[in-house]
Amino acid sequence: MNKAQLIDQMAAHSGLTKTDSAKALDSVLKSLTLALKAGEKITLVGFGTFSVVVRPEHEGKKKKTKEAITIAASKQAKFKAGKTFKTAVDK
Repeated sequence: MNKAQLIDQMAAHSGLTKTDSAKALDSVLKSLTLALKAGEKITLVGFGTFSVVVRPEHEGKKKKTKEAITIAASKQAKFKAGKTFKTAVDK
């Protein structure tokens, strides 16, 4: 499913117009992004938890030459599905 299809589904389930659904989705995504960028944890009960994990600097190897390289530290977005969501997907 792509973004346009998701907006269509949101409009169908909520009774909102596609334009309003697109605005709502964009607002949710922007809010999630800003909160994670600020280092906050977002918990949506029944759905899951979004958080930021800091990956420390570590050593790696180039695939072709096997030369050792240093991979810079980075922040990664992480999602852990909630029990209700897991159960719904599993059925």
